[in-house]
Amino acid sequence: MPDFFTGLFDTTASAAGSIDAGSFLACIGAALVLGFITALFYAYKNTYSKSFLAALVLIPAIVSVVIIMVNGSIGTGVAVAGAFSLVRFRSLPGTAREIAAIFLAMAAGIVTGMGYLGYALVLVLIIGFAGMLLTKLNFGELDKPLCDKTMRITIPEDLDYAGVFDDLFDEYTTKHSLISVKTSNMGSLFKLTYNITLKNPSAEKEFIDKLRCRNGNLEISSSIQESKITEL
Repeated sequence: MPDFFTGLFDTTASAAGSIDAGSFLACIGAALVLGFITALFYAYKNTYSKSFLAALVLIPAIVSVVIIMVNGSIGTGVAVAGAFSLVRFRSLPGTAREIAAIFLAMAAGIVTGMGYLGYALVLVLIIGFAGMLLTKLNFGELDKPLCDKTMRITIPEDLDYAGVFDDLFDEYTTKHSLISVKTSNMGSLFKLTYNITLKNPSAEKEFIDKLRCRNGNLEISSSIQESKITEL
């Protein structure tokens, strides 16, 4: 068991700068397996694309080869770090969960490239199962997303929109705010956008029916309010 956590390059030959071909291939193979495991963990109850999962499989092997080739050279390590920093400017911004998965894949590649295959496996399993547990427990999920709505109401131009629906909003919502006003149909219509929080989501139809009587049965739409919290 102690040999499982021993580095493949912890030898005098590696210290002299030579790399055994068998150890090199073993690191690449182990990195690909760890990348595949990382991708499986990420795919658990997450939305993903085929290309992103493929990238998670390949990243540990690529990083592993880079670490092996650096082989203790500080100057080469700094150059490699600068090259990897350019990847951010060639990529679309991702979610926090995607960034965490990429960092896990890179960490697995670094540990594998150093020759510690056992530690790399333990790292991926611990972080992967921790992520699955957080997903299973719905950690950080909001409790009342259906109460917060964005409502768009169309009114004729002769109807003064300032306070015209305040009594209905006070009856059916705990808070409301007018966030935008837009003219439409050559100025003959106004489109009002409100952020509201319903007192009782089951009474939404009754609320909309009363609004229709007030706005002349013009278009009304209601949708779940977009979160104002950024992903990171």
